[in-house]
Amino acid sequence: MKSIILAGGVGTRLWPLSREYYPKQFIQLDGRSLFQRTCERAAKLSGYDGIYVVTNEIHHYLVRNQIEELGYSLPDDHLLAEPAGKNTLPAIAWAMQRIRADDPSASAVIFPSDHQLGDAALDQIRTAAPLALQYLVTFGVRPTSPHTGYGYIKPGKPLSVGSVVEAFKEKPDEKTAEEYVRSGYLWNSGIFLLSTDCFFGELKIYSPALFTAFSIDNTPDYKSLKSISIDYGLLEHSQRVAVVPLDAPWSDLGTFKALYDVEHHDAQGNVGKAEYLSAKNNYVYASGKHVGLIGVRDLVVVDTTDALLICDNKHTEQVKKLVNIYNKAKDPITRFHRQVHRPWGSYTVLEESAVYKIKRVTVRPDQKLSLQLHHHRSEHWVVVSGTAEVELDGETRLLRKGESTFVRSGMKHRLRNPGVIPLEVIEVQLGEYLEEDDIVRFEDDYGRVE
Repeated sequence: MKSIILAGGVGTRLWPLSREYYPKQFIQLDGRSLFQRTCERAAKLSGYDGIYVVTNEIHHYLVRNQIEELGYSLPDDHLLAEPAGKNTLPAIAWAMQRIRADDPSASAVIFPSDHQLGDAALDQIRTAAPLALQYLVTFGVRPTSPHTGYGYIKPGKPLSVGSVVEAFKEKPDEKTAEEYVRSGYLWNSGIFLLSTDCFFGELKIYSPALFTAFSIDNTPDYKSLKSISIDYGLLEHSQRVAVVPLDAPWSDLGTFKALYDVEHHDAQGNVGKAEYLSAKNNYVYASGKHVGLIGVRDLVVVDTTDALLICDNKHTEQVKKLVNIYNKAKDPITRFHRQVHRPWGSYTVLEESAVYKIKRVTVRPDQKLSLQLHHHRSEHWVVVSGTAEVELDGETRLLRKGESTFVRSGMKHRLRNPGVIPLEVIEVQLGEYLEEDDIVRFEDDYGRVE
């Protein structure tokens, strides 16, 4: 059994923790990210050499880095970086095409990268393996409440394992959700088990354009593909869909309410480090800050270095609307944190104005930035930890802790960490234009030269 991990989402409902360039599946809240925990779960079914990851181009290095942190590596052809997000059906079809090329009779379990799932589910997934030879298998979760943020599945005719799916239902209002729960419907988990034969057979019938695009010998023009989910594009049309209940703890962790539900609560129902006086049922995330809540209840308080969110716990689904407002205004607050991750490491903006910007640049061991120049800014570099190999207009020298150099605008330059510990540099940018698009790359280890 192979595993496909879908890691292309941006987690807008968890803003400001989740940003476009560092979304929720990669955030390490308790020593491991959701993506890393999904990898560990998938490895129990497939081993790491049987894992395929579909992500997008701006996150592919995060996938590699986080798998390496687990002590493993991913084969190049098991990491599929989408040039454009096209929803779940094209992503799954691409990974299934790659799996079929390696093993024409394989089956694969599809995991979203941002869910919490108990290990008891793995045995239930294994038990469903024979069913996948005849059916497109989806897994349902027995509801613990009439949740309005999940889709529902109506089980039909019983099978030896699970049931034939009678109907898929959209996210309901509260009254309808209560009726679904009373009627034995299941939450739609977004976890699937697919055999290559059954999947491509049904894809040929119900989505022939995608079937042709992902034929074995074809490299699809990904940007031209229709954006569609596996539910709309395949499962709701096929007559060969089965659902198997997962009797294990599960959450899609899509909102702060979901995070609140799964975290440890104090005696007054509060979650998070803060001083609570006459305060109940609140969720607080404010790393490195003292927080006090007095006389309030059912609040979500999320404070990062550059953004603050306060909302009622009953309205956490609406955070996505707030993100849409910022996006319409083209505000970068939805795209980047103060700390921005790059293939070679990261940088953190410490202070900025219209004419200067101060960053802390961290370069991982044996990694280097692209050979580049800037037209509109100069840079001062000061090494604060580690050793820097600096290339300036073709000349290379080493800088050690406390040493510095100056990079004029228009000068070709490159920074490398030749050591075995992280390199940290304070970078002071000066100029009339300081945005990241003022970079002309000449050489790059990560394929970013256009």
